[in-house]
Amino acid sequence: MDYEFLRSLSGSIGTVFLVASFFGFVLYAFRPGSKRVHSDSAEIPFRHDDAPAPEAGQEAQQ
Repeated sequence: MDYEFLRSLSGSIGTVFLVASFFGFVLYAFRPGSKRVHSDSAEIPFRHDDAPAPEAGQEAQQ
């Protein structure tokens, strides 16, 4: 085993690890049952949208 062989082997193992990690993250994000969590996260900007935003230069009334 020389340096070039170990270098190419580590590059291949790193590539396989990164591809497997990517597919693991994708499967985790699209797993069954995660729709509720993602829908809840998508609604965060609109949760307290009861009143219009204050005009420029006005302080928010509390």
